[in-house]
Amino acid sequence: MSQQTQGILFALIGFGVYALHDVLIKLLGGLYSPFQIVFFSVLFAFPLTSLMLIRDTEPATLRPVHPWWMAVRMLVIMIASAASFYAFSALPLADTYAILFSMPILVTLLSIPLLGERIRVHRGIAVLVGLAGVVIVLRPGESSLTLGHLAALVGATCSALGAVIMRKIGRDERNVTMLLYPTMATFVVMGATMPAVYRPMEGMHFAMMATVSVLAFAGMLFMIMAYKRAEAALVAPMQYSQIIWAVFYGWLIFDDWPGLATMIGVSLIIASGLYIVFRETRAGASRTTPVLETRSRSATPGIPRVSLAIRLLGRKR
Repeated sequence: MSQQTQGILFALIGFGVYALHDVLIKLLGGLYSPFQIVFFSVLFAFPLTSLMLIRDTEPATLRPVHPWWMAVRMLVIMIASAASFYAFSALPLADTYAILFSMPILVTLLSIPLLGERIRVHRGIAVLVGLAGVVIVLRPGESSLTLGHLAALVGATCSALGAVIMRKIGRDERNVTMLLYPTMATFVVMGATMPAVYRPMEGMHFAMMATVSVLAFAGMLFMIMAYKRAEAALVAPMQYSQIIWAVFYGWLIFDDWPGLATMIGVSLIIASGLYIVFRETRAGASRTTPVLETRSRSATPGIPRVSLAIRLLGRKR
């Protein structure tokens, strides 16, 4: 089996693990506040990520080089985590994924003002097609837009902004700083909400909370193995395999089945994302390749983005 094939298989496994992670979030979200779930996700994830943090032996302080950008990134990561977790609990899995799949489109748009990226006609059309797909999924005027839909949009937008900011300042900041500040901020802020939202947990639910963090960490490790073996252009599109898991788990566990509008919308969003990735692989089509360099997904608080994890582990691609 070739290295590229191995990379694709590891990516498929990784996104399958992430899908199971999201199923647990949806199950827990029906019982507990998203703030409580995020808080315990970060709490249980920190011992795992600490193993990565200690690998950074660079002799320097933890003071950020770009404090204002770091503050914005901390804020959007916290919002993205809580919003995405709420969206999973409030919407069918397929609908949530459809909206979160718009992240590459949003990364492309945000890269124009923040990275100086130029969007030519072909990618511009792909962005419009993807946005049309989002509108079809939301179906404004035909069905009531809920707080869950808004949360998914906020989660995708904030995740995209966090990814672009990391792309902008990542070369100047220490790896440990890029991970530690958002993690600690999320832990402190979500912890401050506990007196208002905390609900005592049964032993099984407590174990599920811990499993969420373990699955997020395992998914990240599979993605690292994928990117070590295959090009980003082959690995990144594998995220869309999650829609298959969404349909399967939605039918099996939640008695949900995506409607025709959702499937049409998600098809347009996936087509748009695939074309954006394709354009970024072409020489001269993109100066910063923001989508390919993102190498991550939303809704994994306390776990570093894959690109940052690769850097922490001493592997740069």
